Amino acid sequence: MNNFDVSRRSFLKLSGALAGSSLLVGCGGSGNSGNSGDDAPATDLSDAGIFKIGGIGPTTGAAAIYGNATKFGAQVAVNECNLNGNVLMELNWQDDEHDPEKSINAYNTLKDWNMQILVGTTTTKPCVAVSAETNADRIFQLTPSASSVDVIGGVEGTNEPAKDNVFQMCFTDPNQGIASAQYISQQALGTKIAVIYNNADAYSTGIYNKFMEEAATLSLEVVSETTFTDDTVDFSVQVGDAKSKGADLVFLPMYYTPASLILAEAQKQSYTPKFFGVDGMDGILTLEGFDTSLAEGVMLLTPFVASAEDDATKAFVASYKELTGKDEDPNQFAADAYDCVKAIAAAIEAAVLTADMSAADLCEKLIAQFTDPNFSVEGLTGTATWSATGEVSKSPKGMIIQNGVYVAMD
Repeated sequence: MNNFDVSRRSFLKLSGALAGSSLLVGCGGSGNSGNSGDDAPATDLSDAGIFKIGGIGPTTGAAAIYGNATKFGAQVAVNECNLNGNVLMELNWQDDEHDPEKSINAYNTLKDWNMQILVGTTTTKPCVAVSAETNADRIFQLTPSASSVDVIGGVEGTNEPAKDNVFQMCFTDPNQGIASAQYISQQALGTKIAVIYNNADAYSTGIYNKFMEEAATLSLEVVSETTFTDDTVDFSVQVGDAKSKGADLVFLPMYYTPASLILAEAQKQSYTPKFFGVDGMDGILTLEGFDTSLAEGVMLLTPFVASAEDDATKAFVASYKELTGKDEDPNQFAADAYDCVKAIAAAIEAAVLTADMSAADLCEKLIAQFTDPNFSVEGLTGTATWSATGEVSKSPKGMIIQNGVYVAMD
């Protein structure tokens, strides 16, 4: 079990150790609400107790890059909130190994701990399973990275019932597909497009379906469509089809592991198109055993670029590296998790909530706050607002891998 249990005494030690540090930014002022004007005094909740925040994501197994990123990104934000003192939080993170059944077990462990709010889960299939539980139990849930519309339910493209307590910090799969087609068209990145997608994965197929619809609207010429499953390790047929049909851009709506195999196969076939991916490919540069030179020139849409020069990004990157003890830049999953915690803190302050409230009462108040049309949060991944369905609205950024690092295209 991965717990980040922090006592009030630890908060005081942290505050003393980091007082005056410019790297950690407090939670106050991170959101705007119709319930609290710009001139309203900050609400002091330091005597109201500690909010118990649960987190779920894979910290071991094949998807551990995502889960560890969200765990540490959330912890950076919790540390900042505790240093600021307006909203005190305790984060308890559970490993689900990217397995829906284990994710339910993790959720039950957090319930036994008296979790009040859930940041998670990190990946889609576990999040769909857990979101049904949080909806029934009336626990507010904000996922940093589970992007399927099945997570929130009640929208076009899903048979899942609406889950009014579940919100997303990441773009939905349909939005990623639409935005990718639009970006490729606007930037004139390719004239003949190949698409390779995982037909066994809700994340990949959700992006693919909307990409194809938007590509048709924009008159993008898709000359090759091939698929694979979770067990596929040989991509010679898919890459060969794209090459034989003259595709000068290959769209890869998938996670980084199959993408790495496709890039290796393209090199084997001496095939050098442009490659364009989605947020699931963020992390490919830290994949163990992967030759990062194969990813040179790969483009993707993401809400966060660690190399950005703004003060907030630089502070987050420094704090993240200090917390992990590694000289590795945080990916967008870490930034989305950070923004999740900051959004929750902003909503708690705006709605004047206290930690002695029940999870169910907090849930209803947070739903009202997040769906307030005047509530927005300026985060690392953009200025976020939420619809009544739980979908986030913010602008993606184009990113390209150059000399082994992510570089903003816009």
